[in-house]
Amino acid sequence: MSVALSQLCQYLDQCLQPERFQDYCPNGLQVEGRDSVFRLATGVTACQSLLDAAVAWGADALLVHHGYFWRGEAPEIIGMKRRRLATLLASEISLLAYHLPLDAHPQLGNNACLGRLMGFDIERQAPLQPGVAGGLGNIGDFTEAVPAQQLVARLQEVTGRQPLHIGDPDAPVSRVAWCTGAAQDYIGAAVRAGADLFVTGEASEQTVHTAREEGIGFVAAGHHATERYGVQAVGEHLATRFSLEHRFIDIDNPV
Repeated sequence: MSVALSQLCQYLDQCLQPERFQDYCPNGLQVEGRDSVFRLATGVTACQSLLDAAVAWGADALLVHHGYFWRGEAPEIIGMKRRRLATLLASEISLLAYHLPLDAHPQLGNNACLGRLMGFDIERQAPLQPGVAGGLGNIGDFTEAVPAQQLVARLQEVTGRQPLHIGDPDAPVSRVAWCTGAAQDYIGAAVRAGADLFVTGEASEQTVHTAREEGIGFVAAGHHATERYGVQAVGEHLATRFSLEHRFIDIDNPV
């Protein structure tokens, strides 16, 4: 079966509620393609390799977490941006992108999905930053404390890559905070929330000092690696709801 592009966009806006967020890019339909969607491809970032793979598969639409037209970027359609847009327009593939709304959704979002994969107690989770951009990040408590190295090992199993861990591997973790992607600056919120360990995607030079001086464990498991799950969950949800063909296309990124 297929669904009208307009209906798909309307449903995604109802589901992800982008109006709740002060984001750095437009959420929703960014490039308009054909009127109907039968094959939906999903991926993390709308890079050229992902576009080429979507074209090869015969996708009608591509749903991503990192799309285009970021705040502050150069507005000229030249070079890499021209090539990417030319690929979409020539193949009449629609590009849909949801950034912060896809991080924060309580069931389908990146944080919720990573928490489930990690086995965190999401029944007792709360937003790490409840007043920021619709509520980002999560906090969860374990019934019994677990050693930090056990959580790091589980992250490596889930993401398929070795995380960066700052802290004592044997330190007991009773409360964990996490926020996928480039949320290293949320470490202060994790400290204020009383977390023993903070998990995110990226690290900055100063993050190491903050973790050491505040006495909180810190794990950077990869921006791309921690944000593969929300867009897959949304794609699978849409495929079931609208009887679409769905394919998640993972373009490796070591960052």
